[in-house]
Amino acid sequence: MHTQMDADMNIFRWKLFGVPGLVLALSGCVLTPVPQEQPAVNNLTHGAVQLTLKKGVTTKANVLETFGAPNITTMDAESREVWTYQRHATVSAETASESYGTVILFGGSTRAAGFEQSSRTMTLIIKFDKNDKIYDFRSRASSF
Repeated sequence: MHTQMDADMNIFRWKLFGVPGLVLALSGCVLTPVPQEQPAVNNLTHGAVQLTLKKGVTTKANVLETFGAPNITTMDAESREVWTYQRHATVSAETASESYGTVILFGGSTRAAGFEQSSRTMTLIIKFDKNDKIYDFRSRASSF
């Protein structure tokens, strides 16, 4: 035999334990997005160019997969498609040195700090033949 008091107690228990427990259980279900592979656009190095690109063998699709989309696409005088890649990187570093010397009663201390910055530029120009394979390519890197 259930009384109104038992019903009120069940509602109270549900509010006290059931709702927070349900919220806690559901909050554990989190969807994590699956990372999608992006083209390795930072792969543009002399080594990667020499290892990846082969005249008459490497296709446009291979180049896109390895280096991503080109910065510029044009046509040359013989109507061959030309892709130009240019990447620029700036590397910054702080430097610090500290020294301390003492001679019996005399002491000395020096402290120096600096900031170094260098830049690198890589340019790659690829010409494709009518079969979408590499006809010719040239690359150049500079650091300053």
